[in-house]
Amino acid sequence: MSRVIATDPVRSLVNAEPAPFWLDDPARPAPSPALAGEEHCDLVVVGGGYCGLWTALIAKERDPDRDVVLIEAREVGWAASGRNGGFCASSLTHGFGNGMARWPDELAELERLGRENLDGIEDTLRRYGIDCDWERTGSLDVATLPHQVPELRDMAETARHFGVSCAFLGTDEVRAEVSSPTYLAGFLDRRGTALVNPARLAWGLREACVRLGVRIFERTTATGLETRGAGMVVTTGYGRVVARRVALATNAFPPLVRRVRPFMVPVYDYAMVTEPLNEAQLASVGWHNRYGMSDSASQFHYYRLTADDRILWGGYDAVYHYGSRLSGDLDQRPATFQVLAGNFFRTFPQLEGLRFTHTWGGVIDTCTRFSAFFGTAARGRVGYVLGFTGLGVAATRFAAQVMLDRLDGLDTPRTRLEMVRSKPVPFPPEPFRWAGIELTRRSMARADRNGGKRNLWLRTMDTLGLGFDS
Repeated sequence: MSRVIATDPVRSLVNAEPAPFWLDDPARPAPSPALAGEEHCDLVVVGGGYCGLWTALIAKERDPDRDVVLIEAREVGWAASGRNGGFCASSLTHGFGNGMARWPDELAELERLGRENLDGIEDTLRRYGIDCDWERTGSLDVATLPHQVPELRDMAETARHFGVSCAFLGTDEVRAEVSSPTYLAGFLDRRGTALVNPARLAWGLREACVRLGVRIFERTTATGLETRGAGMVVTTGYGRVVARRVALATNAFPPLVRRVRPFMVPVYDYAMVTEPLNEAQLASVGWHNRYGMSDSASQFHYYRLTADDRILWGGYDAVYHYGSRLSGDLDQRPATFQVLAGNFFRTFPQLEGLRFTHTWGGVIDTCTRFSAFFGTAARGRVGYVLGFTGLGVAATRFAAQVMLDRLDGLDTPRTRLEMVRSKPVPFPPEPFRWAGIELTRRSMARADRNGGKRNLWLRTMDTLGLGFDS
């Protein structure tokens, strides 16, 4: 029987600032001026999130003489890169289970490349002196329903064969790590996740790019893309960029390459953060090893401690709006925050009375296979990557390397991967897109309530290799 909460969880939200916690920071840099007139360069990167920043940085590291311009519609790190939970996971496939289901024959290589990529991020932070509260904590996935226990046990047994440093934890063991009456078991990955302050990571990469000579123009929206002779032109609000090559890193926003649009949909995800926990509250929870955490439901929560001992709590809802609608009005969703708060206090009843200080939402780019897909256009002069589905903090660096490999015409172990060479199944047009996504969401919620039993719709989606996730 679930515990009845004595205090209405809504009261924990009444004073919360409706803004992303990470971006509410006095260290936030002033934006660069917008682009005006015409600029020429070797490579123009469209998008100032992680993927665009890594692309610009690595392009200059590979060739210091390459002239690189980066344009961003708002400010660097303003969108998903400054709003996520700060989980920097080694997985390139949106988790071991998804990778096993889709690319079992190359999963060992994908896991190796993912660990190498995470180490590469850590090395970059050290070399450039980027202070972003980096903690190599590992992660802990917990079972909160009986049917999830054998699933975690099987995943741990399989993952060990692929070089994952992991363990299955029983009820007593997992509650010794983090104290919650809802925990039945756990899957502990000791090395595969780091926690970061996501906005400061973006700002640190921005500064590193500037130090290497990348020219950054913020508040500069790309409005068009066309061929000009042997090069390309990206038009903007006040000018244009003429470049030999173009790297598109626009996340959930409409791609400039129109044929790519059916492969991705924008989905709104929501998160909240508490006030700092005092010593007694921290002691009541445990969490001494500070793992990044998530539960194992289809509608899952992710949560973690911040550097100042707040709890970030997010997930559960992944909301698609008809017609792939994007709007700042959608960044706040009180109905979701109320559900999240109720679930928070069911997980940690000992923290009753704790208040949330910030609530926010953000849009992520999801695709039917849950992990990034890659491509080129304009005879190899334009590269793009999309579809990270909320697990791109680390995977964007790998994606940037793939995109640059392709733009530079290189044949590498990365470009030979089936994951890189293949595309997800596209979403259907409206109204079938909205109906299919909504049916999938409702079916997933029903499966969580029904011992994990998947209905005919979900089983059919599984057979076709389709899905919808955050």
